[in-house]
Amino acid sequence: MAKTTTAPVLGARALNRATLQRQLLLHRSPLNARQAVSHLLGLQAQNVKPPYYALAARLDGFRPEQLSRLMEDRSVARIVTLRSTIHTHTADDCLTLRPLVQPARERELTAFRKGLTGVDLGRLAALARDLVEERPRTLKELREELRPHWPDADPQALGVAARCTLPLVQVTPRGLWGVSGQVALTTAEHWLGRPTEPPAGPDATVLRYLAAFGPASVKDMQTWAGLTRLRDAFERLRPRLLTFRDEQGVELFDLPDAPRPDPDTPAPPRFLPEFDNLLLSHADRSRVVPPEHRGRSWQGNQAYRTLLVDGFLAGLWALERDALVIEPFTALSKGRRTEITAEAEHLLATLHPDASYDIRFGTVRR
Repeated sequence: MAKTTTAPVLGARALNRATLQRQLLLHRSPLNARQAVSHLLGLQAQNVKPPYYALAARLDGFRPEQLSRLMEDRSVARIVTLRSTIHTHTADDCLTLRPLVQPARERELTAFRKGLTGVDLGRLAALARDLVEERPRTLKELREELRPHWPDADPQALGVAARCTLPLVQVTPRGLWGVSGQVALTTAEHWLGRPTEPPAGPDATVLRYLAAFGPASVKDMQTWAGLTRLRDAFERLRPRLLTFRDEQGVELFDLPDAPRPDPDTPAPPRFLPEFDNLLLSHADRSRVVPPEHRGRSWQGNQAYRTLLVDGFLAGLWALERDALVIEPFTALSKGRRTEITAEAEHLLATLHPDASYDIRFGTVRR
């Protein structure tokens, strides 16, 4: 990785405050929900609720019906894109970011090649497209429809192949706040009523990534996108960018006019959902996750809901039957508890105004 001996050094707190500002977490933003989803290049959405919690932490005056309306009118949709995970994206990004990361989706199929022996992927994609555009289908239905064409193939691999070769979105009511619905799929083009668009250019996407996640290294962006070989794009853009280095000497790039707040800027507590992009979009996560807390937001493949205090990962939280329960990693002062309680009250008033929950601090989670 490239290093520099002359670029200014940005410490962990400087990177933290810059990233929080870009992520709309240093101060709640006046942006509307669609503008925020676009600025953030999508919201991680393996589960239904995380995008709503993510926006509640970031936007002033947010209400869950605002995002639900966008999903119902197809201004945003749920689709597999970055890092082979489901994201809530704007319609524009569904049609341009998915083609950008398509090579990574195709590489994903190498893990299933034994189950796809003899399968013509072009024919499979055409058949699957016809099926899901006739009517949205569950992945189980899609596998069952495809299996007679390749009876010796692994049914699971056939479903994965359809998901990797086609831009499949999850149709509503899946993803709406307070409404249950199984996962049913159709193509992005069919759902959004627009044809496929050219892939987003890597240079333009670098600029958008830095606006939402910078300052950042080449490896940081590659981690976010799930792509490799992005250095050429950064090098083309170098004359337009500022360069820094972190405390390990890694070169960081940034937009000249992007905010880089003073490291001592106060950062209020924030309750983040599981899989929040803030914790997943850099190769080096020490700008948000202190070394002593590395790995504490996960267990196996399950991510916990996380609490930020002073801008850094400081605990976990859960919404139980009658209480929002906070488990800090270290003892908290009375002042910190007061700030965290106020933020918890804001979250509950925003997303659960008709329910009654206590706010409880659990034992310190060592």
